[in-house]
Amino acid sequence: MQVTAIVAAGGRGERLGASQPKQMLVISGRSILERSVQLLVAHPAVDEVVVALPPDLAAQPPAWLTRGGKAVKVVAGGPRRQDSVAHAFAAISDQTEIVVIHDAARPFASASLVSRTIQAAVEAGAALAALPARDTVKRAKGGSVTGAGAAEAGPYYVRDTLPRDTIHLAQTPQAFRRDVLAAALAYGAREASDVTDEATLAERAGYQVRLIEGEMTNIKITTQEDLAIAEALARPVGAVAGRAGVGYDIHRLVEGRPLILGGVTIPFERGLIGYSDADALCHAITEAILGAAAAGDIGRHFPNSDPQWKDASSIDLLRRAAAVVAQCGLRVENVDASILAERPKLAPFVDEMRANVAAALGVEIGRVSVKGKSNEGVGEIGRGEAIAVHATAFLHAR
Repeated sequence: MQVTAIVAAGGRGERLGASQPKQMLVISGRSILERSVQLLVAHPAVDEVVVALPPDLAAQPPAWLTRGGKAVKVVAGGPRRQDSVAHAFAAISDQTEIVVIHDAARPFASASLVSRTIQAAVEAGAALAALPARDTVKRAKGGSVTGAGAAEAGPYYVRDTLPRDTIHLAQTPQAFRRDVLAAALAYGAREASDVTDEATLAERAGYQVRLIEGEMTNIKITTQEDLAIAEALARPVGAVAGRAGVGYDIHRLVEGRPLILGGVTIPFERGLIGYSDADALCHAITEAILGAAAAGDIGRHFPNSDPQWKDASSIDLLRRAAAVVAQCGLRVENVDASILAERPKLAPFVDEMRANVAAALGVEIGRVSVKGKSNEGVGEIGRGEAIAVHATAFLHAR
C-alpha cells in the first residue's frame, strides 16, 4: 500500500501578524514547516510527501526541502486551502492508494497519530483526528465572540447550549482513500464550496468520515499566543536536554566496486566492499544516531544475514534509522563526520554528501558537517587500502 502525505502550507497566516509566512517562523531552532514536513518524511508508512507552498516560496523553496531522500514534491498553492490541496493531489504518484493531509501549522502531531489516521482511512475510507469537547459548548447569536487578536463585534448572546458529547474539535492529520479524496475535491470544485478541511468536503460528497482520538498537544498555530505555547511545547519541562552518540565504520577499497560516500558516487578506480553499497559515511552516522537513541546498532536493524539489505542504498538505511529515532520520541539536532582517506580528494563532493545526509535525516543542510581528512600515510588507511569514518550525533526530544 502506497501512502502519500500532503502538507497544506499554501497560506500566509495573516492573522498572526508576522512579517513572513507563519510556516517559516522558527520555534526552538526549527521552522514550523520543517517540523511538520519532517514528521511525515520520517514516518515509515509514508512513501512520498507533497508540500503546497505560496507561489513565491514554491518557486524558491528552502534547500532542505528538496534535496534527495524520501520523495518530496513542492507545488504552488491556490487562493483557498482546498485549491492548494487540489494542486498537491494532482502531483501525487499514480500508485498512491491512501492520502494523508496535514496542516503545516500543526507541528506537534505525533507519528502515532499519523499511523492511527492512516489505519482508520484504510478501514473506513476517510478519517480525521479530533478532540472531544471538554467544556460546555454555547452557540452564540447577535455577533461574534471577541478576544485577543479578534476583530471587534457587536453584542453577542447565547442562542442555545449544545450537548458536548456530540461535539468534536477537528484536527489534522486527515486521511482518505484516493477515490474518496478525488470525489471530495471534485465536489468542492463543482459546488464552489469554501471549507476549512477536506473532511467537510467528503461529508458533503456523501461519505462517512471516521473520528479518531486527537492529541491535546497537536495545536494549530494561529495567533501570537499560540506561538508562546508552541515554544513551551518544543522545550517540555523535565525533558532531557540532549543525547549524544558516536559512530565508526571502516571498509576496504577493492577494484570493481563503485566508491559511494554520503550517497554520492565518486569517480575513482576502486570502491568500498561490503554487504550493502558499503557507504561508510552513512554507516557511521547511522551508528551515531541509533547509539544516541539507545536503539541498537546498524547490524541489529539491517543484518547482513537478510537478503533485502544486499547491495542496499545506505542513504535509505540512514533514512530508516532516522524513522527509528523518531519513534523513540527524538529528533536529530546535528551530526558531524570525518572521513579518513588518502585518495581521492573529497572536497568537491562534500556539499552534495551533506545535502543527501540532511535529506535522509529530515534536517536542514546546516545541521550536517562532513570533513575529509588524510591519515598522513599511517596504517592501512594511509596506504590507501581502506576508508574510515568517525561520526557524532546530537539528538533532542521531539
